Amino acid sequence: MSAQSHSHPHAPSPSGEGTAAVTEAGTGFHPHLHDTDAPAGTALRARLHHIRAGELDGGTAQTGGMRRFAAISGRTVGSEKLWMGQTHVAPATASSDHHHGESETAIHVVSGHPEFVFVDDSSGAPEEIRLRTGPGDYVFVPPFVPHREENPDPDEEAVVVIARSTQEAIVVNLPGLYALGDGG
Repeated sequence: MSAQSHSHPHAPSPSGEGTAAVTEAGTGFHPHLHDTDAPAGTALRARLHHIRAGELDGGTAQTGGMRRFAAISGRTVGSEKLWMGQTHVAPATASSDHHHGESETAIHVVSGHPEFVFVDDSSGAPEEIRLRTGPGDYVFVPPFVPHREENPDPDEEAVVVIARSTQEAIVVNLPGLYALGDGG
């Protein structure tokens, strides 16, 4: 197969017969992939990126008590609307209180039993809530919600995968779980 054509064994033919279709570069399903008139800086966005486990970027915003590593970010792969990476919380450790600004955050627990602590004042009376999680669980953190991660296990590190709706990891460290006021 030439460098100028692509084939997929299961792609339907233009006639719909189910045979392999061969499309020339710049035509077919993704005509923009090989445009020579593409705007400058789009080279990173014209291909898939494979980030190996050992290649995560530790140069991210940090919070005391935890370590964040970027896999998918504007800097690593040119993402414009998404940040994804890992967070590690050492045994018997709690992070500082923080929020993630305008970013929505989705968390998937990979290992350990991290706990996520926040204040729920939706009933009018503030109450500290602790979400106890385990491997396979998910947590959603809305924008600007102060919280902290804790790992009560004395022996095992907790590892989670984080996805955010902004291209970089926004972290605003706080003096307490209340973003405004005196914490009470």
